[in-house]
Amino acid sequence: MRARIRDFFETKDGWIFAVADYTHLQGLRSLLRYVPDEAGERESGGKRYRKLDFGPAYEFLRRVRPDWVQDLHVVPESDVLKLYRPPDGLRDVAAKDTRVMKIATILADAGVPWEQMGITGSMLVGLHSPSSDIDFVVYGPWWWKAREIIEEAKVQGDVQDLDEAMWRKIYSKRKPETGFDEFMLHEKRKGNRGMIDGTYFDLLFTRDWSQIEQHPMGKPAGRCRIEAEVVDAQFAFDSPAIFRLDHDEVVEIFCYSHTYAGQALPGETIEAQGALEETAQGLRLVVGTTREARGEWIRSLTLLEGGKDN
Repeated sequence: MRARIRDFFETKDGWIFAVADYTHLQGLRSLLRYVPDEAGERESGGKRYRKLDFGPAYEFLRRVRPDWVQDLHVVPESDVLKLYRPPDGLRDVAAKDTRVMKIATILADAGVPWEQMGITGSMLVGLHSPSSDIDFVVYGPWWWKAREIIEEAKVQGDVQDLDEAMWRKIYSKRKPETGFDEFMLHEKRKGNRGMIDGTYFDLLFTRDWSQIEQHPMGKPAGRCRIEAEVVDAQFAFDSPAIFRLDHDEVVEIFCYSHTYAGQALPGETIEAQGALEETAQGLRLVVGTTREARGEWIRSLTLLEGGKDN
């Protein structure tokens, strides 16, 4: 079954999962997000659901389907009842939601094809509420074009930037290993967040089908802190975010924390701390080995040095 991150699927038990990887050799690698519950806070098609955060999702499956619990949740394709793909859901959601239609129209009018866009999260599976954020997907190289368009739309006033209260909320949720000012310096440059008619939205990257390749797991090799130059960041907003490096030993960073995705540009010097892995290509530094990436980070020293001058 062909599935990418940002896709969702429903099992025969009515459990709804978010696809969390591109490679599915033994089943769909994913995370459980919603389960049927008569007392649940979400509703779709007359059926109520409960949303599960990261920890409770693992606890639930360890109790009822422990064979599905690995580093991610691995669900056999034979148990999948329905696959939800973001491009397939976009037009239906946009037809009912003027905010989503505005984002899609801004991008489409500037050249992004509708089939290269999508909607994910609770809106894709019909379990959103009036207060839900908008998780908007753009695929492959078109994502970088879309980011430029959204930044221009902010200048034109069609899209609003986040106010400090919203930035503070995000900072509190992410709990980064950096101070607020440093966090803001990196985040404002990324250009992947905005507000539309008072609603917060994320511009999420997913690889084009032609960009998908398998990345074998490495072997643990300790922990370290490095400084290195970034030489390639085309997948800096992917999951994991990937930064190729010019370094004597560490060839790349894999970042599983959304907090540090897009943190640096090619040609910039970064400082990063995390867990080392041995791979066939050389050493890899992994940032985000735990949910909150305690004691792990990526920071652009080039950006920070420039920020001091401003």
